Amino acid sequence: MDKVVELIRQDPIRVEALNHVSQLGLPQCYIAAGFVRNLVWDALHDVNVSTPLNDVDVIYFDPHEQNPSACSVYESRLKTCMPQLNWQVRNQAIMHERHGDSPYQGTVDAMHYWPEKETAIAVRQVAPNQYECVAAFGFESLFGYCITHNPKRSRETFEQRVDAKGWLVRWPLLKVVL
Repeated sequence: MDKVVELIRQDPIRVEALNHVSQLGLPQCYIAAGFVRNLVWDALHDVNVSTPLNDVDVIYFDPHEQNPSACSVYESRLKTCMPQLNWQVRNQAIMHERHGDSPYQGTVDAMHYWPEKETAIAVRQVAPNQYECVAAFGFESLFGYCITHNPKRSRETFEQRVDAKGWLVRWPLLKVVL
């Protein structure tokens, strides 16, 4: 989506983060969730001060990875490059075990199981100053001021996340879609 890429290019911290993540060379690797979602919602609400990045969710898909501490190693590398960010790296090839799902077929497939549809969006650097953006459920609801429950996850989990994260306070034009 061109609008997402345009917003990313205007944010030097996000550009730098994407560059460092691309240097890891991980398969199907993106920065996802609030990294993209919050940027879009800030833009839709004409927020003067960007919402701080609580964490930076790096996702990739490597079903052949043998090292159980690989994610920690990648997080350490990224923290060395950008210590001001709270990096969280997760191999989506094993995340189905945590959630009791059938094995995921790839990064985008894994995002189809996230609690809100607007969180299931990700971006990666494919070349210097070139980015690819993917969304498991498309971009329409993200730009449509929605927070949409994913029926593959419990409504209770969804409602707890909406409440705990304070999205409706931070971005009051958003509407919850169940």
